[in-house]
Amino acid sequence: MSTRRHLTRRLTQLYAGLALYGASSALLVRSGLGLEPWNVLHQGLAERTGLSIGVVLTLLGAAVLLTWIPLRQRPGLGTVSNVLVIGMAMDAALALVPDAHGPVARVTLMVTGIVLNGAATGLYIAARFGPGPRDGLMTGLHQRTGVSIRLVRTAIEFAVVATGFALGGTVGIGTLLYAVSIGPLAQLFLRVFAVPPASGGSTVVATGQPRGAILRP
Repeated sequence: MSTRRHLTRRLTQLYAGLALYGASSALLVRSGLGLEPWNVLHQGLAERTGLSIGVVLTLLGAAVLLTWIPLRQRPGLGTVSNVLVIGMAMDAALALVPDAHGPVARVTLMVTGIVLNGAATGLYIAARFGPGPRDGLMTGLHQRTGVSIRLVRTAIEFAVVATGFALGGTVGIGTLLYAVSIGPLAQLFLRVFAVPPASGGSTVVATGQPRGAILRP
């Protein structure tokens, strides 16, 4: 694959993945059966502030990105794009997709949202333009404290779910199903969307470790 085509594919995957991530999260919102951990918090804050969930996602992502400074993490193109694109895509999808009524429609939206979220994760991690702000927080805390990534991630996600639920965010079967399935789904789609190396030299703008962590919006 030529250098130009290689970079074009990576950029396409990055932005297609981020847009799909926002749209898939919107499907989970419309299902009413539970959200991803961070979106439980985003929804709870949206309920309290009157802002849209996408705007809250963007503002909180920017705030989390500021914590990278003392943690000495370096953002990449994917990090900044994560903050800007996912929230807009989520709000756009929410404007188009109505609430689901009836168990079949709600379960269908939930399952579709989770699977598409896994595909979106594979798309933009495989593009290798840097981690999302929340994953950078996780890895930064791991590096600074020596605590395992698994424990740091568990503690952070427990805290955001508990806080979001207290604020009115939706926790349900979708939250549990997402937690147990997103890892295997992401690994599957990482293989599907793996980008072959360029034949004309490196085009790296900012890289992450595509198999090392699951990025969060």
